[in-house]
Amino acid sequence: MTVPAALHAALARPPSLTIALSGGIDSLTLSAAAAKVRGAAGVTLCHAVSPAVPAAATARVKDFATEWGLPLKLVDAGEFADPAYRANPVNRCYFCKSNLYGTLARMGPLVAAGTNTDDLSDYRPGLQAAAEHGVLHPFVEAQMSKSDVRTLARALGLGDLAELPAAPCLASRIETGLRVEPADLAVIDRVETLLRAELGNITLRCRLLRGGWVVELDPSVYEDLSAQKRAAILTQVRRATDDGRAVDLRAYSRGSAFVHQ
Repeated sequence: MTVPAALHAALARPPSLTIALSGGIDSLTLSAAAAKVRGAAGVTLCHAVSPAVPAAATARVKDFATEWGLPLKLVDAGEFADPAYRANPVNRCYFCKSNLYGTLARMGPLVAAGTNTDDLSDYRPGLQAAAEHGVLHPFVEAQMSKSDVRTLARALGLGDLAELPAAPCLASRIETGLRVEPADLAVIDRVETLLRAELGNITLRCRLLRGGWVVELDPSVYEDLSAQKRAAILTQVRRATDDGRAVDLRAYSRGSAFVHQ
């Protein structure tokens, strides 16, 4: 498969390239395209292992690197040592990405991320951190949207990975202003892993809000659930959280843990 010309140029131009690989479809596709353009020796993958990163994403990254024969470095970005990140302000992502890109910049001079043009229309404070650290955005340079990225992923032979639903870091599930605690992130990962094993790889969020735990499911899936099935899911979530907080189930709503200030 030929990588689109504009993306090919963006990936071939840097003398070296380190890709921040989260385990999501964007960074996986960028890594595969870079391998096609530069060869395995011309790309280094870096993945941050953190309580905020789902265990499944880390496993996916390791499998991908092995399958494609690409060098992979696992790093601790250090965001949990940053009080500003742990306080979970509206721009929490800025502090997370500042720590990540600062760590990666010390490993290689040119870092690329899987940002696509759709991301530019959303509130993403992490993009400010990327700009401050000179992070490259090859998909943006090539004017590629999320849909374009998925099309390229299929063409590159990424199979089921091309259909991965969007899955931002686990800290995004915690309501703005509530402190980011590793123990809560572990609960979120446990609940989402449990429910995906039962319901499939659907859009799914386990959120911690001031009023307690809320599980959000893809609206079409949620509407199709019988009352008995909804009750069974709530029972599973109560057992998995096991902290006495209220538990609720509802249809997915983007950014519902985010409080604008």
